Amino acid sequence: MYATDTHTARFLCALAGAAMIAACTTPPVVEQAKEPLPITPPSEAAGAAVVRRPLPEPAIPPVAVAPPTTLPTPARPPEAAIILPPGTQYVCVSDNNGQRQQTSIQFSSAKVSDLCKKHPEMGPCQYERDICRRSGGRVFAANGVEITLQTEAEYDQKVLRVRFRAN
Repeated sequence: MYATDTHTARFLCALAGAAMIAACTTPPVVEQAKEPLPITPPSEAAGAAVVRRPLPEPAIPPVAVAPPTTLPTPARPPEAAIILPPGTQYVCVSDNNGQRQQTSIQFSSAKVSDLCKKHPEMGPCQYERDICRRSGGRVFAANGVEITLQTEAEYDQKVLRVRFRAN
């Protein structure tokens, strides 16, 4: 009987050790699927703090092409201009299934909108830009300039921001 109890104790210790090692390892990195940018339904736009609306795509005028004299190189098609309706704080431009989509981001509160114009490093502004990027989009300000991660780093230098990470 004594030998069986020793074997059971050793087995339980080994099992507990394996569980502790498994709990301390980091899980493998799995690329998350990009979620589309959430659009505010028209019925909820009146009471929403942030209104996101899809923008119509402007027509790209056809470009006259001269006959090639050498072998043609593959060229990127011209990108449509960014549409900036009045009152829009940001425009999120993303590609969904090969279709370019522009979404306006407007803050309902005039105070928040003015705050984001003066201090784009503030939380509500950054939150909306991050949502756009998580959906695979690029963020453009009201002046048509893209706000990149480098621009975000410059914003963060203006403020002392404390970030807590889980790991």
